Amino acid sequence: MKNVSNKYREQKGFSLAEVLAAMTIGAMILVAVLSVYSRAERSAAAITRKLDSSRLPSEVLQHIAEDIDRMTTAGSDTKITVENKFANGFSTARLTIEQTIYGKKNKKQTLEKIVWQTNASSDANGLVLYRSHSGMMLEDKLLDEQKESWEQELFVPLCTGITFFKVQTLSGENLQDKWTSDSLPRGIVVTISFAEPFKTLDGTLDVLDADKITRTIAIDRTRKIKFIFVKKEYEDEDEKDSDSSKEKNGKEEENKEGSAERP
Repeated sequence: MKNVSNKYREQKGFSLAEVLAAMTIGAMILVAVLSVYSRAERSAAAITRKLDSSRLPSEVLQHIAEDIDRMTTAGSDTKITVENKFANGFSTARLTIEQTIYGKKNKKQTLEKIVWQTNASSDANGLVLYRSHSGMMLEDKLLDEQKESWEQELFVPLCTGITFFKVQTLSGENLQDKWTSDSLPRGIVVTISFAEPFKTLDGTLDVLDADKITRTIAIDRTRKIKFIFVKKEYEDEDEKDSDSSKEKNGKEEENKEGSAERP
């Protein structure tokens, strides 16, 4: 029994220093792995935000352009209203597109009405973009027919986090922030941004021009285009060339006639 106990006593385990060294090395490896993972995660998030910042505004502008193109066709009785203002320092806008028809007893009725507008969010971190669709034309007949009239006119939130939203009309070469005329403007200019805003001298919030995404939407693309005939830059030289070629052809014909008359 004594020999067995002495044998087990002679077996040595890890010392405290060895255990601490192993734990330190393991902790260093774990910290390095976590730092690499965190850096990769931040890079992926930055890339995703960059893609979303360019993709989401393009999708919004495309949807607005589709609504304008569809409702301002040639011969349609459409009215566009544009308003811009500031809410909680943010630039907000409201775009109304209304198409009307004359029904029974020559009474004017709203065939279709679409409203795009932004409002300040409750947490004041930006703007919320809303879209409302009402009128006799239904987008989804299966769902919209089951809704009450007040439900069809509700504003549906589409996206949040907008920091700049402005709608302007083209009048000649100038841009107007307000349009209430019955006639249609030449085009609509919509500007949107999700970038970090900064405070201006007058206390409002703005975004760098490089961070703004703008799209110009033409109104009534089927209108007649007037063609203007412009004088050629080298028209005089062309006329000289044509005269010289005529003279040359005339001389050749004379030579042929003279040779034919000879015996």
